[in-house]
Amino acid sequence: PLMGTGDWNDGMNRVGREGRGESVWMGFFIADILRRFAPVCDARGDGARAATYRERLAALTEALNGPGWDGEWYRRAYYDDGTPLGTAAGDECRIDAIAQAWSVLSGVAPADRAASALDAAEAHLVDEDAGIIRLLTPAFDRTPHDPGYIKGYVPGVRENGGQYTHGVLWLVRALAEAGRADRAGRLLTMLSPVSRSRTEADAERYKTEPYVVAADVYGEPPHVGRGGWTWYTGSAGWMWRTLVESVLGLGLDGGETLTLAPCVPPEWPRASLTYRLPGCGSVYDIEIDNAVGVGAGIARATLDGAPVAVVAGVVRVPLARDGGRHRVVVGLG
Repeated sequence: PLMGTGDWNDGMNRVGREGRGESVWMGFFIADILRRFAPVCDARGDGARAATYRERLAALTEALNGPGWDGEWYRRAYYDDGTPLGTAAGDECRIDAIAQAWSVLSGVAPADRAASALDAAEAHLVDEDAGIIRLLTPAFDRTPHDPGYIKGYVPGVRENGGQYTHGVLWLVRALAEAGRADRAGRLLTMLSPVSRSRTEADAERYKTEPYVVAADVYGEPPHVGRGGWTWYTGSAGWMWRTLVESVLGLGLDGGETLTLAPCVPPEWPRASLTYRLPGCGSVYDIEIDNAVGVGAGIARATLDGAPVAVVAGVVRVPLARDGGRHRVVVGLG
């Protein structure tokens, strides 16, 4: 897809301003939409549209795994002049988090490439000493190419090589959905604002509220670990969704079935959540039992003491609009 004057990262507003630059990340994003929407077309009897979407999905998949692949990870984009962005051969922005994340979330990356992309993201973008995940690295600074106003930020600030929390949460989500429960849980804990203020020295470095999510955390000296632009709803929403949907594994299918596919850190002995079905008063108390310390994989599941269906590793609980309280237990193993 054409990059235009910015895709998700609006700071890259001059990568494709002449109308020829392309976005690899946008390819993954559109592929995910097409994959999800074609069955909706089928269900509504619009087979022609569904076929068109599947043809486009196949073409996108081929392109993304062709010139979109850099050898160890996926590229981010192409400038108007054809120069790749997010390549190991580049001078700056050699790897970008959201391209690796969405290669997995979209289902486009084959298993070996998905593993390689996640390994590369962990190796290059996760800085556990600083407690951050960088959106991209190295930061834009002296490259002769002009990616846009992102280069106007000081290196390590906001999208330019800092932790842009909204985007890096997608990487955590991808790790969870790839089954890397230990890493997803550990990194989600690391990103929590609570973790920024465990000591007085941590709080002094962070300098912002420890009870709300920050849009960004700086990634270059002398401000490594300093927070910016707190109360940021995009990051807060994705942190909640990553925890509830990807780690605890809660989902809904058609509004009539509650689904559970937990991927919790192995060191968590248990987890629990409560789901209230809107409009009828029904409540589901859900317990995830991880006494064996594996983090994922369903060994057993019950609804009010009776066995419940597990299909392709996903617990499927039929929802009752009876105003009652129900107990779901999922045993991992």
